[in-house]
Amino acid sequence: MNFSSKPDRSSSKAYKWEKYKGTDILPMWIADTEFRCASPILEALHARVDDGLFGYTLPAHHSEALDAIVDWCKRQYSWSIQADWIVWTPGVVPAFNVAIKANCNPGDTVIVQSPNYPPLLAAPAINGMQRATVDTIEINGRWTLDFEALELAAADPKASLFIMCNPMNPVGSVLTQAELDRVADICKRHNVRLCSDEIHCDLILDDVKHLPASAHAELEENSITLMAASKTFNVAGLGTSFAIIPNSKLRASFNKASRGIVPWVTVTGLEATNAAFRHCDDWHQAELAYLKDNRDYLVAEINKIEGLKANRPEATFLLWVDASGLHVDDTQKWAESKGIGPSPGRDFGAKSFFRINFGCSREYLVEAINKLKS
Repeated sequence: MNFSSKPDRSSSKAYKWEKYKGTDILPMWIADTEFRCASPILEALHARVDDGLFGYTLPAHHSEALDAIVDWCKRQYSWSIQADWIVWTPGVVPAFNVAIKANCNPGDTVIVQSPNYPPLLAAPAINGMQRATVDTIEINGRWTLDFEALELAAADPKASLFIMCNPMNPVGSVLTQAELDRVADICKRHNVRLCSDEIHCDLILDDVKHLPASAHAELEENSITLMAASKTFNVAGLGTSFAIIPNSKLRASFNKASRGIVPWVTVTGLEATNAAFRHCDDWHQAELAYLKDNRDYLVAEINKIEGLKANRPEATFLLWVDASGLHVDDTQKWAESKGIGPSPGRDFGAKSFFRINFGCSREYLVEAINKLKS
């Protein structure tokens, strides 16, 4: 559990590091961490590799992994789910695109919040739908949904699906009970289905609780909840996530929309998910403690730099930085000229911002701050 290490990723072909290969720019963009996987995950993968056979494996037959998810939901969120509610998917991005295919008709409108990560913003158009964008607004130093705008968007008869991100990426807020109640009420009154991307839900850094959408009494029969071990346990490259869909008809529609297009998840991803949710609690708690300290350091230092401002995120390992005070035309070019490579705010729908990944050694953060102050 040495989260302060700086692994050499030069030969790993990691997307984060390939982008700035051959430059002196420190990659701090795509949302995976620099943390080596917990030992139980590595041991499970070694055992699977030593087996030496990688033939077709139906994910539904991996009862241990299914039971691990059921137990994890009970322990983490006090949510009792059934194993047959779980649909394996090779990532949440394919999953919310499938949700559009399963729940929308040609010409429908899909509601998304903004700023948001690029694949989610792109999903409606990819599937031939219109997009209604609901802004995220700042209230007392915390980002939340513009519920008046959500109400207006949902009232459109063409609006059939709201894809929500909770915890929110990139702003890091976690929906409160009152906020989720409002989402449930709006969706119910306007007959809008909810697909909730909750891939960062096990990275809560403050004393708040994550509330899964499909655990809400008013959303259970009208929602799809997307989760994964990938962000929390740094196994995104294994291409394994899952949807939890309590309503059997919605689940059947989701499966039908996936047929012939979406592949099975990998055998290694199943093993990693099982190990992560069963055997990595100590590693998980240590990671959260390290991320809290990283967040607090980074927020304090960013707010000392003239022209930059950041609110403290409640969750994730991502910091949304307001660079409007710099008064520059291209905030990404400014950051790269300083020697760091964040995620460009323009890709998220907010060109005067950028997003910094603090899921890394503190030494990297100190280096990044020194570069930004230079």
